[in-house]
Amino acid sequence: MTIGSEEPGAEALASPRTIAVGDVYDVVIGRGVLGSGAPGSGAPGSGTPGRGTPGSGAIARLVGEGARRVLLVHAPGVAGLAGPVRDQLAAQGLDVVVEQVPDAEEAKTAAVAERLWQVLGEHDFTRSDAVVALGGGATTDLGGFVAATWLRGVRVVQVPTTLLGMVDAAVGGKTGINTAAGKNLVGSFHEPAGVLIDLDTLRTLPRPDLLAGMAEVVKCGFIADPRILELLEADPAAATDLDGPVLPELVERAVAVKAKVVAADLKESSLREILNYGHTFAHAIEQVEGYTWRHGDAVAVGMVYVAELARSAGLVDDALVARHREVLGALGLPTTYAPSAGRGFDDLLAAMRRDKKTRGALLRFVALDGGVGRTTRLEGPSEQQLRGAYDAVRG
Repeated sequence: MTIGSEEPGAEALASPRTIAVGDVYDVVIGRGVLGSGAPGSGAPGSGTPGRGTPGSGAIARLVGEGARRVLLVHAPGVAGLAGPVRDQLAAQGLDVVVEQVPDAEEAKTAAVAERLWQVLGEHDFTRSDAVVALGGGATTDLGGFVAATWLRGVRVVQVPTTLLGMVDAAVGGKTGINTAAGKNLVGSFHEPAGVLIDLDTLRTLPRPDLLAGMAEVVKCGFIADPRILELLEADPAAATDLDGPVLPELVERAVAVKAKVVAADLKESSLREILNYGHTFAHAIEQVEGYTWRHGDAVAVGMVYVAELARSAGLVDDALVARHREVLGALGLPTTYAPSAGRGFDDLLAAMRRDKKTRGALLRFVALDGGVGRTTRLEGPSEQQLRGAYDAVRG
């Protein structure tokens, strides 16, 4: 699939943009859409009226008129944003309970989820109340999972503050936590009431985390939108310039890809699997390395791995494999993987066999078939092919 040929320009991106995810909820993208709470933000933009109108009361509107209480879950790195968001919600008459959770994958555990359930119970949260998740992809995954499971589902508003969260985790309604058996194996599909993407919050990110999030943008380019790759190849430095016009366009295009896919396939029964491009090997790296790898870094290597696998199956040529390495390398993302001591191919293979796309003993990968934007399932590759692709990415 590809998104439409219309290309947003710098002038259009100066105002908040709204991308509909089917007819269920909206994703609002812009600078300062959280009002004065985001670093460097100016006055709220006018935006597009409707479900996701930006401004100082945007989160409260998404929480809903029937809510009395809100659980605001936030990551440590955005503690400075949590106060203004709490104040905005309280100004609308809401009783706000603020809970900080651990950073990154350490947040996505049953123990952390249980603690949040206990807080919800202690404060008498009902089905008309809501959860707001403020932070990166791990925080939005956790917040969404807690909202999905409390009283079998309460409203959740996603406010991603990392590039990874903006273009991937917060959009689509997939929620989850990790277990010893693997990443995201426990979870639920639970669509948010809305997603607010304030590009100014990216200023809270360490640069390595910003770069890692770009892997998910690259993924959207390879599976659906060639214009993303063209923008990245034309000027890799501009892609991560927080003040320039390229980064907002890349975020908007990546969100548009995901919104179109998930609107057509909410529960990953078919089309939505293409969003897992590169993720089978990536999740294996993360698990084997004890979640010490950034998710985006692992996805970057995972895309090269599956490109090598597709080449061995005759699906893609040398030039397309090389393009993966060139685009990712130009952004400063890894394209090779050096396993830690005592780890190797057998550990990765065991982890991949527990991947959600596996059926029985049949390993299944999302792969490109002949070119950018043309995807297929690569089912049951031989161990020789799997090992050969591993050797090709082993650093």
